Amino acid sequence: MNRDPRDIEADVRTLVDALTASSDPAAFQALLGLSQYLGECLGRSARTLAESRSWGDVAGVAGTTKQAAWSRWHH
Repeated sequence: MNRDPRDIEADVRTLVDALTASSDPAAFQALLGLSQYLGECLGRSARTLAESRSWGDVAGVAGTTKQAAWSRWHH
């Protein structure tokens, strides 16, 4: 990844805000799909971080316990 994660986050927030402000039902449908996709991405990201670091690091970033992080995202 060439870009700073904070810059990517800002871009994503801008785009999600645009969908949120829309009265088009397709925008709401897009947000629903993104919600599911983001949940799947969180799991993949947590497992990637745990593989390169530890479940303790995942828990620290997520603000939870190691056991809770592992239980939520290890599959």
